[in-house]
Amino acid sequence: MPHDRIKELRRRVYLLLEQGPVGASLWADRFLVLLILVNLVAVALQSEPALDAKYGPLFDAIEIFSLLVFTGEYLLRLWCAVEHVPHRHLRAAHARLKYALSPAGLVDLIAVLPFWLAYFAPADLRVLLVFRMTRFFKITRYSPAMRSLLDVLYRERRALVGCLTMAAGVAVVAAAMMHLAEGPVQPDKLGTIPQALWWAIVTLGTIGYGDVVPVTALGKLVATGTIILGLVIVALPVGIIATAFTEQIHRRNFIVTWGMIARVPLFAELDAAAINEIMGLLRAEVAEAGQIIVRAGDTAHSMYFIAAGEVEIVLKHERLRLGVGQFFGEVAVLRRARRSATVTALTRTNLLVLDAHDLRALMQREPRIAERIKAVVEKRVGHEIVSPRGDIVTEEID
Repeated sequence: MPHDRIKELRRRVYLLLEQGPVGASLWADRFLVLLILVNLVAVALQSEPALDAKYGPLFDAIEIFSLLVFTGEYLLRLWCAVEHVPHRHLRAAHARLKYALSPAGLVDLIAVLPFWLAYFAPADLRVLLVFRMTRFFKITRYSPAMRSLLDVLYRERRALVGCLTMAAGVAVVAAAMMHLAEGPVQPDKLGTIPQALWWAIVTLGTIGYGDVVPVTALGKLVATGTIILGLVIVALPVGIIATAFTEQIHRRNFIVTWGMIARVPLFAELDAAAINEIMGLLRAEVAEAGQIIVRAGDTAHSMYFIAAGEVEIVLKHERLRLGVGQFFGEVAVLRRARRSATVTALTRTNLLVLDAHDLRALMQREPRIAERIKAVVEKRVGHEIVSPRGDIVTEEID
C-alpha cells in the first residue's frame, strides 16, 4: 500500500539522519559536518574584500549548495520527527512542532530561513553573515563532547545563574563605592553609578582595559578589593562547569565499561556489585597502530577490553577483527594457558586490561564472586573457545 511505503521510507530517512555513526548514517553525518566546515571557512574568507573580489562566484556557489542541502535536511528532519521515540505517541503535527521548537530544530531553521527571506525582502548582508556563522552550532548534533558540554550547562543552570546574580550584585556595589570615592575627582568617568558600572564590570572580569583608573587612595583600595572578588567570581563558574563536565565524562565511561564487562560470558551472570568490584581492577593500556598486543605461544595472564580502536587476531586459518566493546582472553584470567594467536593493533587502540592475579585476589576476598564465576566456567567447558567475541587460549578451564 502507498501509505505503508511512505511510512517505511520515512523510517529509513529517520535512521539515515538520526541513527548515528553506523553504515550510511555515518557517511551522511560526515558529509554534513564537512559541508558545515567548508561553509564556515567560506564565510570567513569572503569577509576579505580581495578574496571576495577574486573568488566571489565560488563562495556564492558554496552558499547556494549549502543552503539547498541544509534546507532539504531541515525539511526531512521535520518530516521524520514522528519517528522519534519520545514523539511516537503524539500526533504528526504535534511531533513536528516539538522538533521545530527544540534547540536543534531552531538552529537548523536559523541556518536556512534568513537566506530564503533575503530573496524576497532587502536584508543587511552583515546580518546574514552572522546567521551563516550560526551554522557552526549544527556540529553539536554530531559531536558527543559538545552535547555533553551542553548537557552540563543545562544541568548546572541554577548554579550558573546564581554565579551570574552574585557577579551582578558585586558589580553594582563596587560601582557605587567607586562612584563615592572617585566621582568628585573624575566626574566625566565616574560621576554616576552607571558610568562606574563599566569600570566595575571590566575589573570583575579581570580584563581591566585601563580606560578608567582610580587616582585616590580610597579608590585604589576599592579597586583592590574588586579585583580580588573578580578572581573568585570568575573561578566559580569555571570550577562548576569543569567539575560537572568531568563527572559527565566519567559517568559515560563508567556506563561504557560496565556494558563491556557485562557482555563477557565469564561475568554475564554476576550482579551489579560484583561487576563494580571487577571494574575497580581494570587498568588502562594504549597500543599504537601495528603494535603486537599478545603473541602466539606466550603465557596468557590477562584479558583485554577494547575501549577504542581496532585489533586483528591472526589464527591458523582465518583473521578476525575486533572493535570497540569487544574483548579477548577472558579464560586467561583464571588459568595461565598459552595464546593460540597473535593480536595486533590496526589503529591506535585504548585497552582496559584485567590481570589474572587481580581477579584471583578478588575471588579469594569475595567468595560469592568466586562461586558465580566458577559456575559460569563450568557451563563453558567443552564450548568452542576461539570466536569473534571470545578468548584466544589453547586450553579450557579444568
